[in-house]
Amino acid sequence: MLLTYFDSYAAAHSPYKGGAWCYEDGLIYQGLVALFEATSDQRFLDHAQRMACAQVDENGVLKGYTLTDFNIDNIQPGRAMLDLFRLTNDPRYMRAADTLIAQLKDHPRTKSGNYWHKKRYPWQVWLDGLNMGLTFQIQYGLTVENDALVEDALTQLARAIDVTRVAENGLYAHAYDEARTQSWADPITGQNAAHWARAIGWMSMALIDACEMVGLDRARAAGILGPTQDLMQRLIALQTSGNLWLQVIDSPDLSGNYEETSASAMFALSLMAAQRLGIMPSATSCADAGRVGETAFHELVERMIDPNRAKYGIGFGQMVWVAGLGGYNGRNRDGSAQYYTMEDIVEDDAKGVGPLMRATAEFLSHKQVLPSLGCRYQPLATKAYG
Repeated sequence: MLLTYFDSYAAAHSPYKGGAWCYEDGLIYQGLVALFEATSDQRFLDHAQRMACAQVDENGVLKGYTLTDFNIDNIQPGRAMLDLFRLTNDPRYMRAADTLIAQLKDHPRTKSGNYWHKKRYPWQVWLDGLNMGLTFQIQYGLTVENDALVEDALTQLARAIDVTRVAENGLYAHAYDEARTQSWADPITGQNAAHWARAIGWMSMALIDACEMVGLDRARAAGILGPTQDLMQRLIALQTSGNLWLQVIDSPDLSGNYEETSASAMFALSLMAAQRLGIMPSATSCADAGRVGETAFHELVERMIDPNRAKYGIGFGQMVWVAGLGGYNGRNRDGSAQYYTMEDIVEDDAKGVGPLMRATAEFLSHKQVLPSLGCRYQPLATKAYG
């Protein structure tokens, strides 16, 4: 039923921003490619190509895209472009990727060398951007055999870890303002005050993907393997009794806090991948990561699967629509814990569905038959994924 949900969702999907190039659509492209590679089901690759070709012409021109906006979010769909080029050899996809690497060549940077999140967010490093831009740069560099691009991205990842990490609790702030001028930024640390789960989800996927792409030895040398291991351990400790993670991840007593599914899908993916890749420092900790990731994945499936809704591509809910920092539409998004509980909650948003596609592919790619977890879950390989 879960694959039916994804098929129906993709068939009915309308471009997220009226057809303009955007990361939300890119998450769906990436998820569909992952499903195709895990299942060999041609319909998922067909969906990805149909949707992508509506936004990328034969010359690689991206619909509604302006390079000089210097928006790091716009880089994210480049991951799927590289994958589609590898799978189809259609040059439009590589031309699209070339356009995006051209943006990064001139993208403004902080004084310490990290990409600004956007031109309109100067001097700021957001956890979102680690997934949006740096993993693409690594993948592109490996594709064209330009190691300087890979090394630069790894250096930026390590630096972002340093400036966003909160020493008191081992978690990461949503964002860091090098200039210390934003109203949400602590004047000493430059960090915002609270720990938004989806921001940490973006980071966890970026770290896991980077470790997989460059290998564990290089990840260790670059200074990102240890922090990746530490973050996975923190995620294990912060999983709720309901097997998911909270919107404000470390604040169970916060009024209005809730179990949020988009971040939970990201964490399920990251923890299962950590087991598969042997990222954790011991066999026991790898098994723990995989067990927690699988338990979260099961919970997400169990909460959403209603055949009467899933067949129409609907039913994956309790996810925050969007959250940001600074002024927007007359509001001050102050980065506090209470702020993150006040944004709209939606169903079936691309920011949750794309990571759930990837989590499903991760599960299917290294679990032929789901073993009993000694709890209320039963093997779902036939029941849920047909």
